[in-house]
Amino acid sequence: MYTQEEAKQLRKQFWILFGKRCKLVPELQDGNKKWVLYDTKITGLDLKFEVDRQSAKVIIEVNHRNEKKRLEIFEKLQKYKPILENGFEDGLEWDFLYVRESGEEVCRVFVEQKGFDIHRQNQWPDIYNFLIDNMLWLESNFMDIRDVLKEEL
Repeated sequence: MYTQEEAKQLRKQFWILFGKRCKLVPELQDGNKKWVLYDTKITGLDLKFEVDRQSAKVIIEVNHRNEKKRLEIFEKLQKYKPILENGFEDGLEWDFLYVRESGEEVCRVFVEQKGFDIHRQNQWPDIYNFLIDNMLWLESNFMDIRDVLKEEL
């Protein structure tokens, strides 16, 4: 078991090594290409990685402060569900009411791999592969609809 400080350092090391691993991804080696993440060009919509003691997730998160706007964005995403789920054998999880640890309500569309534990360093290569492979798909699918989505919102 790790102390709180040790767990914090472990998480920091995980993400540092993840950044180094991403530099080896051919799709990310073209110039200064980086993950879209918070630069979606749509207010209140982000792409995210999340890893904890139970699983790893690659997420589209709708976190607009205005609930009506948040649900509107989520409904628009649902309209493009076939495009967003392209390449995901089992589809994506759609959660219109996810409550973060902070109590903030958001909407999420995600793919999850259970059984991963960030504290198990021997799992890190598999976690990195899961995160990279799935974010490449999710980001590509999102970019296919981003401009249309922006116009509709």
